[in-house]
Amino acid sequence: MCGIVGYIGDKNVVEVLISGLKRLEYRGYDSAGIAVVDAKENKINIVKRAGKIRILEEALKGYSLEGNIGLGHTRWATHGVPSEANSHPHSDCTGSVVLVHNGIIENFHELRQQLIKEGHTFTSQTDTEVVAHLIEKYFSRGAKTLEEATAAALKEVEGAYALGIISLLDRNKIVAARNGSPLVVGLGEGENFIASDVPAILKYTNRVIFLDDKEIITITKDKVTVMDLECNVKEKPVSVIEWDVESAEKGGYPHFMLKEICEQPRVIRDTLRGRISKDRKKILLADMNITEEELLKKEKIFIVACGTAYYAGLTGKYILESMVELPVEVDLASEFRYRKPKITPETLVMSVTQSGETADTLASIRYAREKGAKVVSICNVVGSTIARESDGVIYTYAGPEIGVASTKAYTAQLTAFYLFAIYLSTLFGNITDREREEMISELANTADLVEKIINNQDEIIRISEKYHKFTNALYLGRKFNYPNALEGALKLKEISYIHAEGYAAGEMKHGPIALVDENFLVVAIAVQDSVYDKMVNNIQEIRARKGKIIVIATEGDEEIKKFADDVIYVPKTNEMFYPPVVVVPLQLLAYHIAVKRGCDVDQPRNLAKSVTVE
Repeated sequence: MCGIVGYIGDKNVVEVLISGLKRLEYRGYDSAGIAVVDAKENKINIVKRAGKIRILEEALKGYSLEGNIGLGHTRWATHGVPSEANSHPHSDCTGSVVLVHNGIIENFHELRQQLIKEGHTFTSQTDTEVVAHLIEKYFSRGAKTLEEATAAALKEVEGAYALGIISLLDRNKIVAARNGSPLVVGLGEGENFIASDVPAILKYTNRVIFLDDKEIITITKDKVTVMDLECNVKEKPVSVIEWDVESAEKGGYPHFMLKEICEQPRVIRDTLRGRISKDRKKILLADMNITEEELLKKEKIFIVACGTAYYAGLTGKYILESMVELPVEVDLASEFRYRKPKITPETLVMSVTQSGETADTLASIRYAREKGAKVVSICNVVGSTIARESDGVIYTYAGPEIGVASTKAYTAQLTAFYLFAIYLSTLFGNITDREREEMISELANTADLVEKIINNQDEIIRISEKYHKFTNALYLGRKFNYPNALEGALKLKEISYIHAEGYAAGEMKHGPIALVDENFLVVAIAVQDSVYDKMVNNIQEIRARKGKIIVIATEGDEEIKKFADDVIYVPKTNEMFYPPVVVVPLQLLAYHIAVKRGCDVDQPRNLAKSVTVE
């Protein structure tokens, strides 16, 4: 997944594709490639390279690519390490069907095995390649058009996709399709475009059609036709983009951070894709690479991470210990190897990392492996050093995160912990079939709850206006939401430069309460869970000392208004699943306060996105 550009017209196709791909570089990627139809030679030329677009540009100097139809792609690896073979575009056995893809094909393994039995040969590790071979199969079975073959192939595909497809078997067109991954069509004069995001084509046109799920579109130089999967033609409105290029890169959002906060429902769904069986009775972890027998021998779990990932790890401890009868310790990776923890072959070490390159975390897992431990990593980057050096990986399909302050990576990491906890508790027999199904249903519903909060930010914006001039804040939480108190405070201090601390609420009387007065802001997480009454007691103690109190509470809790200056409501859920729901208003509160203070929320001072030195 990452960036798609397609062009048909009279311009230099290579220049259009490369220009479009460069406009998508902000999304992050690990490889790039293009495909151009050469009508004279009756072939499709593909040039692709691992690494940055400049490496692809250098390679293109050795080719003479002629044609007026082409596809370009920048890849963020999800299946298969970053390499030339795994880069897009991909083709079928004959080289007659070529395509690019964003998204995740959930049933690719089953499709791949079946296609191999039918005689197809694969050249990559990707999920994408199966779609090219499926289209080839349906052409061989009598499909007369690329649209027809594509529609038939997509009826076999489960998962998310944005596809751009060209073929020698049905020339002079590009066919595109979308389900769960964005795709836009650009309308020109004697030329048309497809792209995964508006910035790629905004240089050439501002007239676009936004595709909806399970739609197919055919573009020629002079015509655009939208269809459903039954190839029935549909009418679609044309939109005029009024953003500038910089705004377009952010999808119309004023900052990448807000865009990434708003992407979290999609991120949760993507991280769950292919990991839950159709009957919702099993968790499927394809990249575990540790046998069930080995896992059953584990007597203890260590979690190591840094920064926001460390707070995800703290939440992971609560989740795992609630579901699996194993002790769990959480360590800052920067301290883990220096305190010489007792690591044995019966120890499982989990690392949590967005980049997969964090220096302290990498050093920690190397130390653990030297001691004979197995390592499972929760990681967002396929082929990263930590992913390669781990025995098992649970990839978080958050995609690139541009804002320095982590948001969507955190919720993806929490989602991965839920998946692993349900998987492990099933293995150890700590959960009944009914409990497991209920947990999976609650987990699958989380994205909808997060979406509801994101769609109703007015109260958070009003509250941020009220408190943005405060200079100190205390965040309080208990049990599953204690780590969220730490994460909420971190977000505020990172991007607004307000001094903020997170505490377990029971520790408030052991020092922090001395700071509370009428000029001191307290953010208390008091959702309706097993520690609700204790949180209410803490809130009353703050109120007695005239502290200003914002409470994160469960919808319908009118009683809490008696003790708070302001309340931000979240939807009700099982208490174990509150963390990804509760963290979103905390992120939004920090964001809107920082904006009110005039701070650079995407690039806060003194911070780097990935810390690759100790």
